[in-house]
Amino acid sequence: MAVGALFIATTGVWVSFADASPGTASVYRCLLALPFLVLLAIWKSRGEGVPSRRQLGRAAAAGVLFSGDMLLWTQAITEVGAGLTAVLVNLQVVFVPALAWIVDNESVPRRYLIAVPVVLLGVIFTSGVIEGGGAGAEPLRGTVHATMASLCYSGFLFLLRSGGRGGLTMRTYVVVIASATVASMFLGAVWRGVDLTPGWGTLGWLLLVAVCGQVLGWLLVAMCLPHLPSHTGALLLLLTPVGALALGALVLAERPTPLQLFGSALILISVLIVTSRRATPGVER
Repeated sequence: MAVGALFIATTGVWVSFADASPGTASVYRCLLALPFLVLLAIWKSRGEGVPSRRQLGRAAAAGVLFSGDMLLWTQAITEVGAGLTAVLVNLQVVFVPALAWIVDNESVPRRYLIAVPVVLLGVIFTSGVIEGGGAGAEPLRGTVHATMASLCYSGFLFLLRSGGRGGLTMRTYVVVIASATVASMFLGAVWRGVDLTPGWGTLGWLLLVAVCGQVLGWLLVAMCLPHLPSHTGALLLLLTPVGALALGALVLAERPTPLQLFGSALILISVLIVTSRRATPGVER
């Protein structure tokens, strides 16, 4: 799960290099991943059954929500800045366990509830919003779009996790990405347009996004989420902004501030504390 989160962390850099519209990036990062995923599904799912209608419906709905998250997140960055957008989108650390509690009656351990404020503070520091990362041309619209992206993201994660419980994760994940491709085509056309011929350079970067994000990153997440408590999965995905900060320093020669490094340390420490388990039976975790 942690490795998947770190692969996802790379996508922001590759998307920035691609210099494509939100709709174009969303369509091609899914479309270019489909051939790899179909081959993996054929190889992995030999002898297995067919997903039920309920599984297929959840997978299709998850794909639509994933598409909405990608488009709204990209739009919010231009309106309110990358810093505040990162903070608002990562409210999934609160929303996903809340959904699991309301829908599945899944309990949340006390140490997670105690860690949530510390984690959110770490996200705020890591995002750089305190040091000017929240600037944007349209702060109100951007805040609304980022919050909507967070809700889409949370719903996507919840459905991705619940949809994989019955097995056949590979096949249902192919449906998720196919649904996201179609939804991005329609939503992107309405939003800011989709360029069907973006050029080889842009396609090359978007292929890298597809491989790192959809084929390696989100596939690992889809395979691991059903086997983890909702709060653990939500917390481990916060390794994404930490990985993005590190990659920005390595690839883009960006220099993290001491406050951003401190925020990353808060996230990492919280992840270690909440996800660590003791062998003592009967102790509430």
